Amino acid sequence: MKKLYNLCGLPVECDFRFPVMTARAEKYLIDSTISPVISIPFSQQNIDRLKSRQSDLTDDDCEIINTAESFYYALLEHGGFMLHSSAVVMDGEAYLFSAPSGTGKSTHTALWLKHFGGRAQILNDDKPAVMVENGSVTACGTPWSGKSDLNLNLRVPLRGICILERSQNNFIEPLPPERSVFALLDQTLRPSDGERMNALLELLDAVTSNVPIWRMGCDISTEAAEMAYGAMSGK
Repeated sequence: MKKLYNLCGLPVECDFRFPVMTARAEKYLIDSTISPVISIPFSQQNIDRLKSRQSDLTDDDCEIINTAESFYYALLEHGGFMLHSSAVVMDGEAYLFSAPSGTGKSTHTALWLKHFGGRAQILNDDKPAVMVENGSVTACGTPWSGKSDLNLNLRVPLRGICILERSQNNFIEPLPPERSVFALLDQTLRPSDGERMNALLELLDAVTSNVPIWRMGCDISTEAAEMAYGAMSGK
């Protein structure tokens, strides 16, 4: 059923049909008659196509994949993109941890919840959005949160992005600007058409010019969370 949602500050019409996305999106619902700026229709054809390529996918899995991709490409036209990362909010600011699947992003942000308690919240555990507006960079929760339902309908200033890697020793260091764009580009979808690709590159340039980008190796100790917060927050 078509419903209107507030996603990243934008009115977005989505036609979710299956339980997972229908439930996750409830917290983003808005009761309004305003026209959407983004519409994400239901497509049985796209679901069937995905299942033909990977037979173990469920209807829910396919809807998550299809609608996330549709929203991602549409968002580029409105000053934003989704980054494959786990995002934690601490004292009203967002910190994003990005890396290939299985590296330990969710494990690390869970350490923030354990160490800092109620001061920390998971904004999104898989695909938060990054929005750029007049030089201001914010992070937004979205209902596309991977295998978990860890997402919040919040938009907060983005304090830092960390490229995470496994290490037996804890360390964190600034990532040089010339490497930052490529590091982020590796963790987001790359549009096939030139216009959208240019839009993405402009957004990445704006983000890396306004938000510190870090490289971090860590173990699974709460000391790693304290180290990350101390460096990225400057506190």
